[in-house]
Amino acid sequence: MSINLEAVQTVSVRSQGRLTDIYSLNVMTDSRKPINQGLFIPLTGETFDAHHFVKQAIDNGAVATLWQEDHDFPSDIPEDFPVFFVTDPLTALQELARNYRRKINPKVVAITGSNGKTTTKDIMDGVLSQSYETFKTQGNFNNHIGLPLTILSMPEDCEVLIAEMGMNHFGEISQLSRLAEPDFAVITNIGESHIEYLGSRAGIAQAKMEIMDGMDASGVFVIDGDEPLLDSPLTKSLTTIRCGFTERNDYMVSGVHESAEGYRFEVKNRSFDIPLLGRHNVQNALFSVAVGQYLGLSNQAIQAGLLQGQMTDMRLQTYVTAAGATIINDAYNASPTSMKAAIETIKQLPGFTERVLVLGDIYELGVDEERMHRDIADSIHAPITHVYTIGEKAQWIADELQKHASKLIIRSFKNKDAAASVLKQHNQEDTVVLFKASRAAKFETLTAVMDPSQGGTH
Repeated sequence: MSINLEAVQTVSVRSQGRLTDIYSLNVMTDSRKPINQGLFIPLTGETFDAHHFVKQAIDNGAVATLWQEDHDFPSDIPEDFPVFFVTDPLTALQELARNYRRKINPKVVAITGSNGKTTTKDIMDGVLSQSYETFKTQGNFNNHIGLPLTILSMPEDCEVLIAEMGMNHFGEISQLSRLAEPDFAVITNIGESHIEYLGSRAGIAQAKMEIMDGMDASGVFVIDGDEPLLDSPLTKSLTTIRCGFTERNDYMVSGVHESAEGYRFEVKNRSFDIPLLGRHNVQNALFSVAVGQYLGLSNQAIQAGLLQGQMTDMRLQTYVTAAGATIINDAYNASPTSMKAAIETIKQLPGFTERVLVLGDIYELGVDEERMHRDIADSIHAPITHVYTIGEKAQWIADELQKHASKLIIRSFKNKDAAASVLKQHNQEDTVVLFKASRAAKFETLTAVMDPSQGGTH
């Protein structure tokens, strides 16, 4: 992760060495991973203090380090090794990122939402890269540590930075927004993710609206226009673009047509195609159409970008096993809303005799977690044929399904190992299998049961 030398110097209190012969450094926060020309950032947490591993970092390529002033510096480190003493390494990392963002000065598109923010980020990158040099958040680097690292990874020729922003608590999105200083802020939707900490969907909406905190009066706010919780007086201070399926929206989807390859939809008398499963991805694509048009891209360029976006793994990721079964790996994360959307996608796919749901626990739902799990059962009916739940919370889904007379085959398992042998029975050409659970469940390991060549990574 590159960091410009000029930015390094802005937080230096004093140095025991000089960096005059180094043009740029690569930020490293993990002392175990080799890196070339590394600037070590010794972060601390409840159970670790990376200051203890500076020697290991040097052995793995660090050529300089930040250092918290109240920590004793090891005596066995050479005196000419550059050390930048700071009050707090994490704060210094964030200041480095803010200064570098201002130095490069790209357009910044910040994206948050309960569901769909990573897919929207990937689609946005595909579209805007048709006319601009873009850089996007890599993996899940979307928090108070990941966002600074994302910014510092940005190439010097970057024209548009697409920054995903995640959160669990109030105030976190505000901090990220003030760091990235967005020109565009996109809120994909308001669901139930992290409701345990935020109290209600209204609380979630309030936390997501913090994305405007780092914007100036020229900012553009792009939202799910069908979500009443995003109707706020705060939006009146910014240009606001509403995207959705009803007439109240500035960008209204109409004429949605589904196929095995994805969707065709119409907006503003123009048809667009996306090669993605899931009707919800039509709206995710719509945000990119809106931003693309605002930035002057032609419809032809936008369409090319919609077809060329590189999607992050485990978001309705589809592949066919050696035996011919179709696997839908949507195991990156889950909320009740996203699980219901994935189930609807499986129901709508044409040409399958067996439609198998493998569902796991959803976390951070608070006191209503049982009701929210049981409510998912309302979405499960024909043409679904089999439902396998794994985990104590997911069993509530199965319990609710068992109450209704149904031809569904329903089984519950305490853990993934117990389910493996049953899943192997669904590996034929006429079968589609969906894997969906919260990130902690690591359901991607189950895909290897269906096809060992996948190695559990898809």
